[in-house]
Amino acid sequence: MKKHTQSPYESSKVSYKPSGIEWLGGGGGKIPTHWEVKPLQAIFNQRNEQNNNLEFQTILSLVKDVGVIPYEEKGNVGNKAKDDLQGYKIARVNDLVLNKMNAVIGSLGVSKYDGLVSPIYLVLYIENPNYLIAYYSYLFQTKSIQKFLRKFAYGIMEIRESIDYLEFKKMFLPTPPLQEQKEIAEFLDKKCEKIQNYINKKQKLITLLQEKKQALINQAVCGRVACHTADSHCHTERSEVSTMESRFFANAQNDKGNISYKNSGIEYLGLIPHHWEVRRVATLGKFFKGSNISKNDLQDSGVCVVLYGDIYTKYEIKTKQFHSKIAENFAKDKTQILFGDLLFSGSGETKEDIGKCICYLGNEKAYVGGDVIVLRQMGQDSLFLSYVLNSDYIKYQKAVVSKGEIIIHIYASNLRDLKIPLPPLQEQKEIAEFLDSKVAQIDSVIEKTKKQIELIKEYKNTLINEAICGRVACSRDFSPTAQNDKMKSGFSLTLKMTKRKANKRK
Repeated sequence: MKKHTQSPYESSKVSYKPSGIEWLGGGGGKIPTHWEVKPLQAIFNQRNEQNNNLEFQTILSLVKDVGVIPYEEKGNVGNKAKDDLQGYKIARVNDLVLNKMNAVIGSLGVSKYDGLVSPIYLVLYIENPNYLIAYYSYLFQTKSIQKFLRKFAYGIMEIRESIDYLEFKKMFLPTPPLQEQKEIAEFLDKKCEKIQNYINKKQKLITLLQEKKQALINQAVCGRVACHTADSHCHTERSEVSTMESRFFANAQNDKGNISYKNSGIEYLGLIPHHWEVRRVATLGKFFKGSNISKNDLQDSGVCVVLYGDIYTKYEIKTKQFHSKIAENFAKDKTQILFGDLLFSGSGETKEDIGKCICYLGNEKAYVGGDVIVLRQMGQDSLFLSYVLNSDYIKYQKAVVSKGEIIIHIYASNLRDLKIPLPPLQEQKEIAEFLDSKVAQIDSVIEKTKKQIELIKEYKNTLINEAICGRVACSRDFSPTAQNDKMKSGFSLTLKMTKRKANKRK
């Protein structure tokens, strides 16, 4: 009968020694006494196979914090694939692939595929059976080692510093016995699967909340909050609508207390309350463009400014202030905006970005950059207009008339021709007030959920860092061997930690 060899993790007392490895964090860079330290070149070999014989046809891409995926799964982002497949480098299953230009910010991962990668990528593989790629895959996921890679980088931009392989291969790595590499990898597989399932559920919740918010906006700005018609393309059921909402449309009710509707005359818009109008945006005010202000003109202090990219990345529906600044002297001949002005992004990377609208409700002096289109409306409620101009119906109109492939553009002439449903001014104000309240509630839940995801990701990184350094058993008693039967309680501790961190941040 084979004698059981006790793993060091099965003992509550594990002795440690200084590793001498700079990037190892907590515990003073200590690792278990029986572990070794070896340079990367003693563990990994470099693969420099070219696809000269067209052995592979599948192009692979490396995505930050995701890893190696087939190029077609990446979507329309980043560099386009080349047609000449002979110019690519080969990567095989279980190869460690690093983007030498972006590895310092997390562009690295182990490939699950045989395929082709960019010639600027660094491809490493393990040949010695005493080393396990599953263990070293987790090791290279840690933020501490990714930050340390900057030591081997050269270049003028932080995110474009290329790794010098001649120096990189000398980097020291912890080397546990093979059995412990397996135990650590198996432990982290189980823990990370639970964590990822938790993250997936939270991300699904965020998606559902965002869909509910958009559906609510769609209904409210078309006068259908208190009813559900086949033409509305909305998903919020009548039971989800409070009785308070129905008072916004009291003027549209007939003698039987039901809302009277009419055909809007626009196929994708459907029905609107009988007393509402359909108006071209051109009839609401005048359009003008922003000035030639770029990111290079921004400063730490001065007067407020918004650039077109800020509209679709930093703001939603409305804002009272802008984060970016330009010098007051520089702003003298630039386009100034006023309270209530509606701002559109004239350029964007996707059709979803293009023509996104926000209204400025601040009192500070503010300016707009180029490719920002401004509508100075008269006699309407700006907040209501911002909601209606961000409804799915209007997004569809904007997407149809937008132009371009890599960079999408829309012009004031296109925006003038948009047709929107328009209630009387008092109803505009009531709908905007209602939506502000409801949207704020939904956004609060979304932000809370995002923080939970952020905290669990922080915990995951800490857990991986502790495990690959042999410090899991002594720090939280999560032993890969002795604690495999306690996965449930271990994950409960994870959730408690995230809650404690969240409470401390409040």
